[in-house]
Amino acid sequence: MSSPSPDQEPPVISDFRDGIARLTLNNPARKNAITRDMAQLMEQFCDRVESDETIGAAIIDARGGYFCSGADTRDLAVASSDPASSEALSRTSAVYTSFTRVGLLPVPSVAVVTGGAVGAGVNLALAADVLLVTPDAVLDSGFFARGIHPGGGHFSLLGRSLSRQQAIVVGALGVTITGAQAQRLGLAWLACDAMTIGNQANDIVAIAARDPLLARRIKKSADLELGPSAVPWAAAIELERGVQMWSLGRKGEAGWSPAAKPTGG
Repeated sequence: MSSPSPDQEPPVISDFRDGIARLTLNNPARKNAITRDMAQLMEQFCDRVESDETIGAAIIDARGGYFCSGADTRDLAVASSDPASSEALSRTSAVYTSFTRVGLLPVPSVAVVTGGAVGAGVNLALAADVLLVTPDAVLDSGFFARGIHPGGGHFSLLGRSLSRQQAIVVGALGVTITGAQAQRLGLAWLACDAMTIGNQANDIVAIAARDPLLARRIKKSADLELGPSAVPWAAAIELERGVQMWSLGRKGEAGWSPAAKPTGG
């Protein structure tokens, strides 16, 4: 993993204080697209949360006014050049693992989505236990529009909060929804303006942060009692993986150039 220069902030910022762990995506020049380096830093954050029993809640947010535009297209382009290679598997798995680890944290977690989320960015947002959005945020499955199959257990994550019909509309038909619509559909807990959404996130996790040991035990019970889905998330990731790699190969590395048109047929 490359290291930032001394005067440069890392692409993922971790903060641990007052019982709250905060993971902040900090790659605003690329709308916080997740690179392999970022994925590794996200895993390190999760390692700390798992091992530190003074942490009772986690918040996942982003700088730059946009939550996450998905996996970095440069990594996807490399994966598309030879989707059966170990390098392609490594790049896609790094992104999958980053948000899977967030989704399996032993404490209640809240994702704060401003601006928008696309593809793996939607997966990251939905991996958290609670989703807060700005009303004008755009949530876009994005996979179909890019000419590739969903990955990362996308439908399993959508199906946690949406009906089958709603999940098909968003994930299979590629219909984008706003933050306000996400709240009405039950996908988001709360839609509020960008000036107050951070405070709302802090307020929601305040009780859990004050009693981390109890928060962890309650979260474990919630995980045991509220599942499983029709297909467990881990199985959904593997179910989607092969078809997504096929779709990456069909698209090819050149298909990720700015001038390329979506693959069809």
